[in-house]
Amino acid sequence: MDAKQIMQIFEDTAYVRMGGSMEELRAAEYIKDCCAAMGLQARIESFDVDMATIREVRFLADGGEIPCKGYLNAGSGTVEAPFYYLRGTDKQSLANCRGKIVMIDGYLGYWIYQDILDNGAVGYVTYDGHVNYPDRDIDQRELRGFVAKGRKLPGVNINAKDAIELIRRGVTTAKIVLKQHEYVGQSRNVILDLPGEIPEHITLTAHYDSTSLSFGAYDNMSGSAGLLGIAEHFMKTPHRFSLRFVWCGSEERGLLGSKAYCANEKNLKGCVLNINLDMIGSVMGKFISCVSAEEKLVSYIEYFGSEMGFPITAKQDVYASDSTPFADKGVPSLSFARIAPHNTATIHNSYDTIDLLKGEQMVEDIEFITAFTARMANARHFPVAREIPDTVKEKLDGYLCRKRAPK
Repeated sequence: MDAKQIMQIFEDTAYVRMGGSMEELRAAEYIKDCCAAMGLQARIESFDVDMATIREVRFLADGGEIPCKGYLNAGSGTVEAPFYYLRGTDKQSLANCRGKIVMIDGYLGYWIYQDILDNGAVGYVTYDGHVNYPDRDIDQRELRGFVAKGRKLPGVNINAKDAIELIRRGVTTAKIVLKQHEYVGQSRNVILDLPGEIPEHITLTAHYDSTSLSFGAYDNMSGSAGLLGIAEHFMKTPHRFSLRFVWCGSEERGLLGSKAYCANEKNLKGCVLNINLDMIGSVMGKFISCVSAEEKLVSYIEYFGSEMGFPITAKQDVYASDSTPFADKGVPSLSFARIAPHNTATIHNSYDTIDLLKGEQMVEDIEFITAFTARMANARHFPVAREIPDTVKEKLDGYLCRKRAPK
């Protein structure tokens, strides 16, 4: 694909496509059609996801109405209680959550949710956006199943400007009304196989869903377009190892597509490596690789970049994307990304659009990833050990909330 064709993909998919939605299905069908246009037969595989439809949501502070969005899959109920801003996570601050509606900074992560529940909170408020941005957007968030663990409290998300005003005014009481219909829906992975000389295979992944406010051009239709470009190359080029391409659904909801794929052990049988693409082709930024595999691969990637005249920095770590479920199942994994400075590209909001990307940079990034994949796919003996180092396993335990990092 050339730069013009790639940019057309971003134009064609310039719509919100949350995991489990009809728009996500529309995007899955689009990717399948792109494969068909190249003469390749992809398939769509569905998997169950928790879904919800908000029927009523209100948030009142000292009797005044505050614009909000209710947390999906957080149950239904009405709660009125003292309002408390959790400024710290020390024991005393957490103890003050008892009987209160608690506002926290940032995302509603696993440990902070368990902490406020264990300390008697009756509801919660989060906020997003930026005080210096002109919009008053509010992200549609959800209480993820692995976070709730069956314990649900009503919660809302508000804009940062309103959050600041609540504290400035010294609000003392709050009320949350949340009514919703919860059900099991469907999300989708799109899968394409390119057989090689042997059945052992490399799995290449990228997610194509977006968050509720975002067209997700940078994060991550860029990676999805990258997979199409790589597939186009290898459909014309013989390769020793087979290749499987997986466009993952519902990544933004907690890596649900890759988790569902990796839950089927048959999918991982004979898989020697996972190569994940998450955010490439940005106008600004540096190219990186995060490797959840042996340290030798880190060095090899940097040497290969030097050989290709392609600047890249690699490190051994766990990347917050679809490579992680593969690594957790013992498959050597790595993610490629072009990370732009925050003041030149942003994600998970309405500013993630085609304007962040450059067609020529997309081509350059795809060519490098294709060349790396070709080296791996044509190895006489696959060079990467099929084992995950203990240091990476420890980080996986932390990322997947099996162990809590020391405070």
